[in-house]
Amino acid sequence: MTKTDDLVELARQVGQIMLEHGWRLATVESCTGGWVAKTITSVPGSSLWFECALVTYSNESKNALAGVPMELIDTHGAVSAQVAEAMVGGVIARSNASAGLAITGVAGPDGGSVQKPVGTVFIAWQVPGHGVRSERFQFHGDRDAIRRQSVAAALAELVSLAVHPV
Repeated sequence: MTKTDDLVELARQVGQIMLEHGWRLATVESCTGGWVAKTITSVPGSSLWFECALVTYSNESKNALAGVPMELIDTHGAVSAQVAEAMVGGVIARSNASAGLAITGVAGPDGGSVQKPVGTVFIAWQVPGHGVRSERFQFHGDRDAIRRQSVAAALAELVSLAVHPV
């Protein structure tokens, strides 16, 4: 399991990259409930590179705040690559951020299905010079473990994308 110190170290790395590139980061989270934003703001000086965070737990808030079309949610479900990608694009479009990440998933202990069991999480990222990228994860453990793994994966991949051009 990823420790809090490990998460904060990942956030520190994200911040260093954001500063080096002159980027500002925005996040939009569902199943993690703001955990990415909490981790980022644990880093001293994060106000220099962290723009904002949205917690869009309901489908209505995904639509109203992040601009995710309801038709997309109705067609693919709130837990989908398409919705995660729309979430990250929406938060960037509605803020002064140039980079973003979005998380949507099923943290449990209930709410899963055969197609999307508990632990299914979609994360999307967007950084300048790259298109939107998303990935499906299947995390294991209790609700807290799934959420922690989601935060770690989101931050680690953001570091990787920003450091290794496609």
